[in-house]
Amino acid sequence: MPYSLNLSSGYISVIGAGSWGTTIAALLTEKGYDTIIWAKERAVAEQINNEKENKTYLPDLTLPDNLRATDNLFDAVASSRYIINAVPTQYIRSIFSRIQSFINSEAVVISASKGLELGTYKTPSMILREILGRRISVLSGPSFAKEVMAKMPTAVTLAAYDKKIGLMLQEIFNTNYFRVYTHDDIIGVEIGAALKNVIAIAAGISDGLGFGYNSRAALITRGISEISRLGVKMDAKEITFFGLSGIGDLILTCTSNLSRNYTVGFKLGKGKPLSEIISETSSIAEGVTTTQAAYELSVKYGVDMPITEQVFLTLYDKKSPNDSLRDLMNRSLKTEFYGHTKT
Repeated sequence: MPYSLNLSSGYISVIGAGSWGTTIAALLTEKGYDTIIWAKERAVAEQINNEKENKTYLPDLTLPDNLRATDNLFDAVASSRYIINAVPTQYIRSIFSRIQSFINSEAVVISASKGLELGTYKTPSMILREILGRRISVLSGPSFAKEVMAKMPTAVTLAAYDKKIGLMLQEIFNTNYFRVYTHDDIIGVEIGAALKNVIAIAAGISDGLGFGYNSRAALITRGISEISRLGVKMDAKEITFFGLSGIGDLILTCTSNLSRNYTVGFKLGKGKPLSEIISETSSIAEGVTTTQAAYELSVKYGVDMPITEQVFLTLYDKKSPNDSLRDLMNRSLKTEFYGHTKT
């Protein structure tokens, strides 16, 4: 039987109690907002309510006393004014399809997930818009959950379909340690957020193989180039990829073992099989599934994405990381900004 609560009206709902969803819920609660977080696991909901911890996804950190949790999806959204999606991308459709008829027609929906849906290649906001029949705003940028919980200075992007909505959400999320910038390029923000995880796997592989800073710098720079090429093909603004949700998030994810995707790549570079890597972690590395969707998107749009292609072959064709590196370095020579509209 679901662990539910008696909820007041007009609250903020966070759907998904992973590390990032929990962090957002904690931030909003500390700002004084009436916030409820939905957890798939009853044990996680009980921990948050009774022990003020999320031992599964955010261990050793104390959550605000006023933060409430439930594992009842319908209770979580029934009277929400704002609904924040923090569900792993491959599960958004199944979860929100169950509750679409219970969500208030006036509720503002914000997505904080990163990735691409397999098969449809849709971003989180696209999936939600299809299910809910309304436009979705997006919160993204370089933001490790543990550092936000520690109140380390962080800057992110809030991409909104309407300027007034964007300004309102900016005020809701912004704190003296969590700085929120507004933007209007939703697709660009989401493409940057999704594909940086693919490049982070490549960076982890490079470090796992024992290569140095030169290699990592090349991957980051060439990575943002191929991400922006695909993004522009999908009607994103090129400048978006040189902001917080583009190069900012890419640098963060490619340079720290706090990144799940970097860690997956690092272990691959050390020779560990992907199946073993996935089985030993409780958190989802979105880059693994995003790599497949991104590679298929590159084929669909005819965009040259060599790093993405080699990560795909490493993950799904069991190509050795060393062979992938060799093929990247021995590609035909090109001008640096090939494939861009302005050079």
